[in-house]
Amino acid sequence: MKFMVFPLKWYNQTRNIVKGSEVVVMAHVHIEQTELTRYIPPKGDYETFRDVEHYKDKLKEWGLSSAKEAKKEFWYKDRTYQRQVTIKGYETYGSGGGFATLVIEFQDGNVSCIHPAYLKEMQQSSFGKESLLTVEGKEPAASAATEPGGAVTQPSQTAKDTDTSKKETAAKPAKAKETKPKKEKAPKLELPVDKVHFTATVKQFALTYNPFNEENDEVVVLEHVQIVQESPLEIGLAWCSHSKTLKKFELAPGDLLEFDGKVAAKKLAKGKDVAEEFLVDTAVLYKLNNPSKIIKK
Repeated sequence: MKFMVFPLKWYNQTRNIVKGSEVVVMAHVHIEQTELTRYIPPKGDYETFRDVEHYKDKLKEWGLSSAKEAKKEFWYKDRTYQRQVTIKGYETYGSGGGFATLVIEFQDGNVSCIHPAYLKEMQQSSFGKESLLTVEGKEPAASAATEPGGAVTQPSQTAKDTDTSKKETAAKPAKAKETKPKKEKAPKLELPVDKVHFTATVKQFALTYNPFNEENDEVVVLEHVQIVQESPLEIGLAWCSHSKTLKKFELAPGDLLEFDGKVAAKKLAKGKDVAEEFLVDTAVLYKLNNPSKIIKK
């Protein structure tokens, strides 16, 4: 029996090597090529994970892993190569930090930013394998206007019918549009960017559809949400993820809470195929992120 040794990168691209030979794969650190990988470094300091549970919660939120054992390595792919990376942290952006960009680290220590949804796409086996062939069906369509020899073809019956219908529509008198009374929009709140102190009351529990992992996530809907400051700011209704940290408090509707956190303008999406008790009867326009120093009264 023959033994053959190949770098991991070469073996990934060549699966069937020699029949009857045993292939020994050496997992070498990938040699990064800057001309192939376009790095987008973080703008400055970025958020890191507090502990393993925080890391698991974030992976589930981004739809990157829902298993008990949190996935540690991910594929970064291009059409001609792939690299293994780890997630070192994330940057938040938007009003109140409601959105995130991941900070990934390559095996040689280089770091780069990437959107969670794009990294999720890279984990699929079909990523980067789109066909380079031209679509053959377009040429006949383009040449359908002329016959061989340059003779112009007759317009189709469908085109004639379309012209006739347009003329009939133009002949009919236009109906006067009914003016509907405009709904008055609620004044837009100026939300703080940094962490602030909140008071709130638990309204109910609900489910919201997460398109990243294609599942319903548990959330807590809060009412009478107020930012405690020199001039208190009334938020009204808001929602947050029903994380493991919150579950420790065994919350129930009517419970009064105090906590620190961030707030962002992000509407609560309805759950998919859920019982009525997990639906909210009114729009919830604000999301609370990373609640900490929670006090249940």
